[in-house]
Amino acid sequence: MNSSDAADQLSELQAAAEAAVAAARQAQADAEAALARVQAAAVQAQADAATAAARRESDPAAPPPASAAAVPAAAPAGAPAVPAERSASEVPAAPHAASAAAAAATAAAPLTAAEVDVIRAGYAFSGPALEMGALVNGDALADVPIRIPLAMTNRHGLVAGATGTGKTRTLQVLAEQLSAHGVSVFAADIKGDLSGVATAGVPNDKLLARTRGIGQDWTGQAAPTEYFSLGGTGRGVPVRATVAGFGPLLLSKVLGLNDTQESSLGLVFHYADQAGLPLLDLTDLRAVLSFLTSPAGKAELAGLGGLSPATVGVILRELITFADQGADVFFGEPEIDTREFLRTAPDGRGVISLLEVPGVQDQPALFSTFLMWLLADLYNDLPEVGDLDKPKLVFFFDEAHLLFANASQDFLASITQTVRLIRSKGVGIFFVTQTPKDVPGDVLAQLGSRVQHQLRAFTPDDAKSLRATVSTYPNSGYDLEEVLTGLGTGEAIVTVMNEKGAPSPVAWTRLRAPQGSMSPTPDAAIESAVAASPLLATYGATIDRESAREILATKLEAANRAAAEQQASEQAALDAAEEAAEREKAEKAAVAQQAKDRRAAEQAERKAQAEYDRLMRQTAGPARTRTSAKPQKSVLEEVLGSSVTKSILTGVVAGIFGTRRRR
Repeated sequence: MNSSDAADQLSELQAAAEAAVAAARQAQADAEAALARVQAAAVQAQADAATAAARRESDPAAPPPASAAAVPAAAPAGAPAVPAERSASEVPAAPHAASAAAAAATAAAPLTAAEVDVIRAGYAFSGPALEMGALVNGDALADVPIRIPLAMTNRHGLVAGATGTGKTRTLQVLAEQLSAHGVSVFAADIKGDLSGVATAGVPNDKLLARTRGIGQDWTGQAAPTEYFSLGGTGRGVPVRATVAGFGPLLLSKVLGLNDTQESSLGLVFHYADQAGLPLLDLTDLRAVLSFLTSPAGKAELAGLGGLSPATVGVILRELITFADQGADVFFGEPEIDTREFLRTAPDGRGVISLLEVPGVQDQPALFSTFLMWLLADLYNDLPEVGDLDKPKLVFFFDEAHLLFANASQDFLASITQTVRLIRSKGVGIFFVTQTPKDVPGDVLAQLGSRVQHQLRAFTPDDAKSLRATVSTYPNSGYDLEEVLTGLGTGEAIVTVMNEKGAPSPVAWTRLRAPQGSMSPTPDAAIESAVAASPLLATYGATIDRESAREILATKLEAANRAAAEQQASEQAALDAAEEAAEREKAEKAAVAQQAKDRRAAEQAERKAQAEYDRLMRQTAGPARTRTSAKPQKSVLEEVLGSSVTKSILTGVVAGIFGTRRRR
C-alpha cells in the first residue's frame, strides 16, 4: 500500500468517525427531547390524578377522569407510556398535598390538553405563513407550531420586550422568512448587530439542540442584503431627499410649527416653485426665507399676503435647531427613489435593506424624519392594491420609542394616519421597542400581530405597565403577569391576526433561531458589498447643482451691482450738476467782480482826477496880466500837465486808495 492509498484510507476513516460522532450527538439530542416530553407528560398525568383525587375527597360521587385527558397531545407515538390514572394508594391522602402537587404541575404545564388543541387549531393556517416557533407548555411542543399568516403581515405588528430578551433575533427571523417568501424588507440597524442577516450562521451543539426541540430543521443561510446610510454618514449607499421632495406639510410637523407658521411655510414653497428656485437642502430654504423678508424680496409676495418677520424668525430658529440635530446631512441630491427598497434578488428572494443609523439616540429627529418621509413617499407613489397574498414591503422600526419621543400631536396624527392607510398599498409595519407603552394607543390599535418578550417589573411604574399590558390580551389559560416576567431569552407571548381577521389564541412560544449569523457581519464584508452595489453609481456621489441659494445669491449680486452702478451714475450726475453750478456761480462771481472792479476803477479815476484838480488849484500862481493872446505856462504847470505826470499821479493815487485793478 503506497502513501497515497494510506492517506485516502485515513481520510475515509476520519470521515466515518466524524459521521458517527454526529449521529451520536443527534441520537443524544433526540433522546433528551423524548425524555423531556415524557417527564412533562408524567407531570401532567400526576397533576390530573391529584386533582381528581382531591375532587373525589370533596365529592365521592364524582366520576373518575377519562384516561385520555391525562395524556398531552405533544407526546410522541414512540415515547414510553405514562399511566393516566393512579390507584387510591398512590394518591396523597391530605387535600393540601394534592393542591400543592396540582399547583406545581400547573406551573410546569399551565395549559390543559384541550387548551393545547385550541392553540394548535388556532395557528393551523391554510395559506403561506411565517414560522415563529413552537408552543411551550412546560416544554416546547414541536407539533404545535406558532405562525403568522403571510397575508396578514401588512396588518402591521409589534415586537416588544426588555433589553436582552431576544427582540433583535426575532426581527431577524421575521426578516429572513419574509425574504424567503419574496417580500422586500426594510430595517434600521440601530446597534449594528442586525447585519449578520447577510452572513450564514454557524451551527453548534446548543443551537442544534434548541432548534430540534422546537421542530426547526436548521441550516445556516445568508439573505440578500443591501446596506444604506443617511446622507453618506457611515457605510452604505447614501440615502438623501430634497427639501422640495420632503414637502412643507411634513416639514412643518417635524419642526412643530403651528397652523399660521405651517401656512407661511407652504407659501414659501409655492413661491420657490413658481420662481424656479430649487429647494434642495436646508440652506436653500433658509436663503429663500431670508430673501423674502429682505427689502429686495418683500415685494415678491405682496400679492399673496406677504410674510410676517416674526413668523419667519420662528421658522429660521427651528430650522437651525433641526440642522444642529444632524438633519442637514439627510437633505440634498441625488434624492433616492423609494422603489429601490422594493427590489428582489435574481433567485426571487426579497432584498433586505439595512439602514445604518449610528448614534441615533443622539439624533432622534433625523431618525424619525427619515422614516416618516420614506413612508409618506411610498404612500404617495405606490398604487392601491388592497389585500394581497403577501405584502410588497415590510418595515421594521427598531427602537420605535425614538420615533414617538417628544413628538407633537400633529406628528403623531400623521403617523397614525400613515399606519392606517398604507396597508392598502401593500406595505406592512412592525414596531420594535422595549414596552408597548412606547407606542401611542392610536397606533397600537392598528396592529394585528404581537410578539411580547419578557417584561420586567422592578418598580411600581413597571408593575403598572405590566398590568396594563396584560389587560390588552385576549383571555387565555395563562397567568400572564407571572408568565411575562418569567419568559426566558428567545421566548415570547404571541398572538396574531388569523386569515379571517380574528385574533389567534395567546401562545407562549419558544422562537426559532435565525439562519443568518447572530453576530455582526465583518466590516470588510460590508464594505465589499457596498462597493459592489449597483446603486452606488447612481447615489454614491453628492450632486451640488445650482439651487435656490446660488440663484438668489446671483440675483442679489446682480441687483447690488445694478444698484451700485445706478448709485455711481446718480453720484456722477450729481457731481456734474454741482460742478456746473459751481462754475456758473464762479462765472457770475467773476462778472460781478469785474463790474465791481470797473466801478471801483471809475471811482478811483474820478477821485484821482479830483485830487489832480485840487493839486492844480493849489499850485496855481496869482493872476497875471495878459500880454499876449495865449497865456504862458509855468515850468511846474508844464510838468504837471504832461501825460507822463498824469499817469504817474494816477498810479500813485490808485495805490494809495487801493483802487488799482489787479490783473
